[in-house]
Amino acid sequence: MTVASACTSPDENGDAVTGIIPAPISYEPRDAAPFRLTAESRLVVAGSGAAGVAETFAEQARRATGFELPVVEGMPAASDVSLVVADGEAPDGAAEGYTLESGADGVRIAADAAAGLFRGTQTLRQLLPAAIEQTDAAPAPEGGWTVPAASVADAPRFAYRGTMLDVARHFFPVEDVLAYVDEIASMKLNVLHLHLTDDQGWRIEIESWPELTGIGAATSVGGDGGGFYTKDDYRRIVEYAAERFITVVPELDLPGHTNAALSAYPELNCDGVAPTPYEGTEVGFSSLCASPDRAEATDRFLAEVTREVAELTPGPWLHLGGDESLSTSQADYLDLVRRIAAAGAATGKTVIGWHEMGASRELPAGTVGQYWSFVEPKGTAAELTRSFVEQGGRVIMSPADVAYLDMKYVDDPQGPLGGRLGLDWAKGPTTLDEAYLWEPTSIVPGVGEAEVLGVEAPLWTETLGSLAEVEFMAFPRLAAVAEIGWSPAAPDGRRDTDDFFGRVAALGEHWDAGGTVYYPVRGVPWRE
Repeated sequence: MTVASACTSPDENGDAVTGIIPAPISYEPRDAAPFRLTAESRLVVAGSGAAGVAETFAEQARRATGFELPVVEGMPAASDVSLVVADGEAPDGAAEGYTLESGADGVRIAADAAAGLFRGTQTLRQLLPAAIEQTDAAPAPEGGWTVPAASVADAPRFAYRGTMLDVARHFFPVEDVLAYVDEIASMKLNVLHLHLTDDQGWRIEIESWPELTGIGAATSVGGDGGGFYTKDDYRRIVEYAAERFITVVPELDLPGHTNAALSAYPELNCDGVAPTPYEGTEVGFSSLCASPDRAEATDRFLAEVTREVAELTPGPWLHLGGDESLSTSQADYLDLVRRIAAAGAATGKTVIGWHEMGASRELPAGTVGQYWSFVEPKGTAAELTRSFVEQGGRVIMSPADVAYLDMKYVDDPQGPLGGRLGLDWAKGPTTLDEAYLWEPTSIVPGVGEAEVLGVEAPLWTETLGSLAEVEFMAFPRLAAVAEIGWSPAAPDGRRDTDDFFGRVAALGEHWDAGGTVYYPVRGVPWRE
């Protein structure tokens, strides 16, 4: 039985069985009594990295249950959760794959690697009562801390499953970013793309160019307070994410979207005059200078900022923007992109660029393109995207009309935050159905399963200034993109929205218990 039929069908008492998002490869109910987590339960670990995964799971479970849940080695008892890393445990040996067996005789989660084991613990959290997300211990739910008896086998479809948080238009403190990391980890996402620079602010400390934050970090949209991450702040985010097997991808948006940098250093401007810091929302008016007179300063800037950010970033990717350079001539754009991408590649990282960067035929081998046009490609977007594949790279799919989380949900927004949040330029508001019913491999001809690295849901923050507002726009649509990235492709090319909406309703109970804000989409059978 697949998760579609197992996780939202009524049980013998007529109650909906807890859902799993993203849907696993398979979910088979077992003819057995459920598992019960009790004060006697332990987390019994074996294999490389299992103890760390157990501690991360236990940190939240202890808060919610009040149980000690010690992490130990040895033989598991029926009241224990066994967490095993060993060869041959995951479906097809997938690094993020896992199996889960639960019943009265215990819970066993097994994987070939710690990353897969961590993904399995997120499934366990969703199978437990929603109160497992509480921040303080409270009385156990009616019936206790039970997990239905089941067998799960699971592994991701795509290697790259991410979301982008724009911290440049509005700055978000470290604690907000860490909270968002926890929220995206619960849906088995494995990439956090941080949009660190834009016209309105430069948000990462660069020791060799200190005024990037001394001047360039002071502003944000609407005159709200600015801010930036020190190197220690950024390391903390990276390390916290890594503990949840999430890779941070930093973005320095170049050569356009650079007013914050240009306002900090006059020598980066063709006329040698620093522009006024910018607090608006227009795009396409700023650009690095391609003039030979500024080549030394520009190339030193590119080399040093990419080097410092790359040194802080253990992951393999460095995003260097490339979008909306509307004030840059085509010749200058191609020259600058060549130099920008070369500087990024010199750090040893694989460069990622928005699909406009595909205009260059001199990209470093393996450069990854990020597609952000529509489900039906506009203009030259498809051609530019194929350019990355033709140069040995792959593609991240982020079609704006279905994957951009900052688009309004509907024309008549609900809730106290709805009316003033979000944009609608990507063909109008984006419904939860639309966020769920797109297929990454059928958008750009010539960019199919082998060429798609994965999917990403960007969240731009022109209208968002707090974690609550980020959550309100992200959830539940991010759950849809997470499922597209993780779960097997629909056999008939059409996903079941009724099933998905039922599982979203179950996830909503977890969000409620954990204090996560979300948009109350009409049509989802939210539980009172």
